[in-house]
Amino acid sequence: MATAASVSADYHGLSYITVDRGNFRDMWNPSLILIALTASIACAIVGAGVYENLAVDPFWPRRPSIIQPAGGGITRHRFWVPAHTTFELLLVVSLIVAWRRPEVRAALMVALVCHAAVRTWSLIDFVPKARRFEREDPSAVDQAAAIRWTRRSRFRLPLEVLVCGAMLAGLALAA
Repeated sequence: MATAASVSADYHGLSYITVDRGNFRDMWNPSLILIALTASIACAIVGAGVYENLAVDPFWPRRPSIIQPAGGGITRHRFWVPAHTTFELLLVVSLIVAWRRPEVRAALMVALVCHAAVRTWSLIDFVPKARRFEREDPSAVDQAAAIRWTRRSRFRLPLEVLVCGAMLAGLALAA
């Protein structure tokens, strides 16, 4: 056991908790920063999905003007298009950078496959219908169809949570 004199001599008055300089330098590795940024965007997408599911979707079928930009409503594509595009580009670059690390690559591939599934489903089914709801006269919107849309839309969120979880796993493995 170290005496007080040897502790102060060895650590120059600092605590036992120090930064291992080698690991600290690894934290600033560009691939780690890239994966962290990509994971952050995945988390933002999940957060926006939760917000949309809890704060927007329960109400707009009865008041379609909430999602109609022409009538002063929210413009959802101003967030979703840049968020998904940025995430997809960063995910591809992250995969390229991490390709030589099989454990990180596997986690990022899970994120890619889940994201591709939710995006394909969205582009085929949800986006065309959402655009139609956004452009229709509020009095002409079929409320039952809008409610069905919002109920089905909830199932996209668990896929995005999987994307986010896979990204965070990839980040943990890359660290």
